[in-house]
Amino acid sequence: MAKLIVIAAPSGAGKTSLINALLEEAKNLKLTLSISYTTREKKVTEKHGESYFFISNKEFEHMIKEKEFLEYADVFGDLKGTSKSWVENKIKKGWNVILELDWQGASQVKEIYPDSKTIFILPPSYTDLETRLNKRGLDKKEAIDQRLAEAKEEIKQGQYFDHLIVNDEFEEALADLKTIIISNKTLRTERKDLVNFCLKGLLEE
Repeated sequence: MAKLIVIAAPSGAGKTSLINALLEEAKNLKLTLSISYTTREKKVTEKHGESYFFISNKEFEHMIKEKEFLEYADVFGDLKGTSKSWVENKIKKGWNVILELDWQGASQVKEIYPDSKTIFILPPSYTDLETRLNKRGLDKKEAIDQRLAEAKEEIKQGQYFDHLIVNDEFEEALADLKTIIISNKTLRTERKDLVNFCLKGLLEE
């Protein structure tokens, strides 16, 4: 198993659900999700040190100055970053760490850790992605349109990741994720063909 796994996807592609399901099924393995630092306000359901490390803008800026982040970004007005020492301590203790990032964060991590494994999760189509975003009921039409526009750029960059997965059927996509991360193997031929077919359609649209 790779020590450092970076997973990215457009909003609505099912990245978080797939990661949570993977972690649930891999409880007996030393596989964990990185906990990010963020300046956004804590929700009632969230716990400091479990969901995120919630810190002030001043503290975050200090961590940037001290070069304490593997990667960081401005996410809809809030700062979010991955602590270098947190990840390195986990790896030293034998853990395999999953980072849930965007393509830019993935690029930053890959520069520092060239041996890290990058995985990009694709939707079958933009129509499917739009349907999923609408079903979530979290965003207004303008926000959904913005997310779809961002998805096109993300997919353009995502095609260069080490591995690509299509989340067409959840269980199939989860099996693909386990094949890559746990078994350290490549996808079955028919799943590779699906990736190529969907990627071609997404890039041409």
